[in-house]
Amino acid sequence: MWLGYLEEYPDYQTQGETFEELQENLKDIYADLTSNAIPNVKHVGELQLA
Repeated sequence: MWLGYLEEYPDYQTQGETFEELQENLKDIYADLTSNAIPNVKHVGELQLA
């Protein structure tokens, strides 16, 4: 069993029985998170100062 999350969205985890399935599940959750399908998404990013 594989567990994973996206670095920019650490609160949203997924899993897969194989590494390939985990990759597909991560792609699916990324699509959901970036399309506003999930309300109130907590996004973590780096602050860059100029």
